[in-house]
Order: sequence, then C-alpha cells, then structure tokens
Amino acid sequence: MATTAPEATRPAGARSDRTMGHLALHYGAESDGPIAARLLKAMGLVETQVLSLPGGNFYRFVANPGHAARGDGIIYLAALPEPQRKLIETIQSLLGMETAAQHQAVTDYQAMLASDPEASFHFGFLVDSLDDLEAMVLNLRDLNEFDPELKGRLTIGVNRARRGDAEVDARLDASPVFGSCERYAYGRNGVQVFVATDLIKAGQLGDRMFLEFDYVFPGRTDHILSVVEL
Repeated sequence: MATTAPEATRPAGARSDRTMGHLALHYGAESDGPIAARLLKAMGLVETQVLSLPGGNFYRFVANPGHAARGDGIIYLAALPEPQRKLIETIQSLLGMETAAQHQAVTDYQAMLASDPEASFHFGFLVDSLDDLEAMVLNLRDLNEFDPELKGRLTIGVNRARRGDAEVDARLDASPVFGSCERYAYGRNGVQVFVATDLIKAGQLGDRMFLEFDYVFPGRTDHILSVVEL
C-alpha cells in the first residue's frame, strides 16, 4: 500500500506519483521455469511475454491486466544466473541444510518462518475481491495436493482479521478459507494469505519465496495495511 505524505512533510524533490515498478524473481532448474510461470498464473498474475533463452525461459507478468503496457506492477521471472546458483549451493552446503548436521541458525530461522511467514523477506499483492482470494486459495490447495507438477511444492498459510467488526467477523466465520483459521493478522479489517514455494529461489537461504496476498474490507480506514496492531 502506498501512502502520500502531506506537502509540509514530504522530502524536497519527492513526487506523489511514484509507483512500484517491478519485482524480479528467479527459478532454479530450467525445467522449473514453466511450472513456476504456471503457478504465478494460478495466483492471478497475467503473463504478457515469454522469451526462450539458453538455460531457461524469461517471463514477464503484470499484477493488473489493465496496466499490461505500463512500466509498473511488473513481475519478471527468469532462471537463476550461474554465479548466484553456485553461491546459494555453497551457503546451503556450509550450513548443512536439510542434513543431520544442519546449523542451529538455520533451524531457528525455519521455525520463525513457520510461525510467522511475514517475519522475513516477502512480497505482497493487494487483491480487490475476497471471493477471488478464497477461490485462489482453494485452487492452490488442490494443486498442492493433487497436481503432478505442483504437488508438495507449496506451503499455504492464512491470517484472518482481528475480531471487533460484526460484519467482517460474520463474513469470515462463513468463509471456506478463513472460517476455521485460528491465526490473526497484525491488524483488523483485512486478511492475509501466504504462499511459500521452492519453485522460486529467494530469501536469505535462497531456498524459497514467500508471496503474500491481502484483502482489505472496503470502507474501513483502519486496517491491516494502514495500522499495525501488536
């Protein structure tokens, strides 16, 4: 969410029309490229270009189909450059990742992310329809359980809004996604969905990417993206 500072407090030279430009993501093995691209499409992103390159395809997506020709809201997806791949492999090897000798720092870091997916590096999208967000989650759960290419490659978590608004509470209690959720966001009047996948290599350990999808109930000025509540 972008906020605009009052004229009196805006730094000299700052502009009010600045937007988020693009996010660059990487997949690992060449064969993971089409699967990762398919996953991004299942998350509602719109593919606008595919280039076939040595080592793996290069993809361009946009978050909003109405902005396909603009220079903002873009997500690029490409194969890991070889030096970056070797760096990640070296880091993981030295830390003994996924072995009996795994460094305690890795174990602690993984435990932190399991309990709080937004505690470290992640990227968030804002969705304007709760129905669409629920449909996306149900579809991703199905893909993670049954799809030959995506089975077991996703970790999906959800946070519901803190209670206090009767209308919001009733809608979420009846939700096929959030109704049974016992985790609450750091705020009210909005929900969060977290999708982690090893198809995209990012984060401190280069092993997976966390993507967040948020919905804010309309007409509320205090919500999860405007006021943080602890």
